[in-house]
Amino acid sequence: MKKNHLFIILLISLTFACCKKAVSVTETAEEIIPTAIDVPIAPVQDPPQKDSIEELKEKAARIVAEMDDRALTGQVIISGLDGKTGLSETMRRLLSENLPGAIMLFSYNLDTDKETVRSLLAECSRVVAEASVAPFIAVDHEGGDVHRFGPYVRKLPSAASFRFRVMAVGLEQTLEEIEYQAFLSGAEIREVGITMNFAPVAEILTAENAAFLGNRSFGADGDFVEAAAGAFIRGMGRAGVACVAKHFPGDAAVDPHAAKPVLDVDAQTMELMVKPFGGLIRDVNPSAIMVSHVVVPAWDRERNASLSPVATLRLRELGFEGIVVADDFSMNAVSGISEEEAAVQALNAGVDMVMAWPRNLASTRRAIERALQNGVIKRERLIEAATRVVAQKLRYGND
Repeated sequence: MKKNHLFIILLISLTFACCKKAVSVTETAEEIIPTAIDVPIAPVQDPPQKDSIEELKEKAARIVAEMDDRALTGQVIISGLDGKTGLSETMRRLLSENLPGAIMLFSYNLDTDKETVRSLLAECSRVVAEASVAPFIAVDHEGGDVHRFGPYVRKLPSAASFRFRVMAVGLEQTLEEIEYQAFLSGAEIREVGITMNFAPVAEILTAENAAFLGNRSFGADGDFVEAAAGAFIRGMGRAGVACVAKHFPGDAAVDPHAAKPVLDVDAQTMELMVKPFGGLIRDVNPSAIMVSHVVVPAWDRERNASLSPVATLRLRELGFEGIVVADDFSMNAVSGISEEEAAVQALNAGVDMVMAWPRNLASTRRAIERALQNGVIKRERLIEAATRVVAQKLRYGND
């Protein structure tokens, strides 16, 4: 009995050492064995490394300079997708008329078989590429419960499970396993046409966000969160998949799908929370970082981080040069304004990509185009955003 008590105490202290308050998260250890998957994967090239980021920016700037307003305003939108066995005429027209810079997929798009999914995603890319730069094809593929695919893609272990793995095999081997797991799964999703993964969660687990995040976080130790998220991004990158680290600067107890979360902590605590993002920017240069809908009174008392220039400025001050993505504006966390107006405000705040569902893809693009033509959004701001998007596409061979 005493041995069991000692083990429990050790487990809690190692897992939550950096958390000031108790965190209540129910989880179980998962067996993580770094073995080859059961089905073969077609060879996938690493992301092209011959061009520096500066050279990619120059190429992207030349491409964006040739865009008309329709292509330019579409490039900063991530669109949802209706259907799963092929594009309907309505969806095909929406894509061809609005030319989104990325297409976001969910389980209802991906629960068929590998060949059907591959055909659908190739069709989506082809329709947009006929008049613009091919879109990123994106998905949430974090691991654990966040798994959108059918049996043709392996289910990654949850982020939380790797904390237990550290106790079993040590830090170095755990990080190697995270990178290996991410590479294998990244190669699978790249094979069907996925080029962007809205993962990993790079938030430190706290008493404030535990109820919302659960086992999606790598834990309360900021150093481990940073190292583990970096290993995940490297693994996906080796498979040719761009990653979107999330949710900057953090979350609170309230689920943003349901209501507005408020993270009422002091500036010093906020610096600790954003530290993993700074490390990722420095060490692995993620393609994109998602800004959450949380309100941080220490930064901006009125606006969600996704609508606040303070949040995007903080990311740039950390040295981030990639794509700043706003979380979905259809969530109840953003209230009092339309999704279209929220998109315009976010772009003006320094966000580079906003989300739209098929029902409001056209109206969102038109709202951005009107704002551009009326001077509400400066052309330089949209060009800057679109250039960042295209540069990351070039970085991952998605041109």
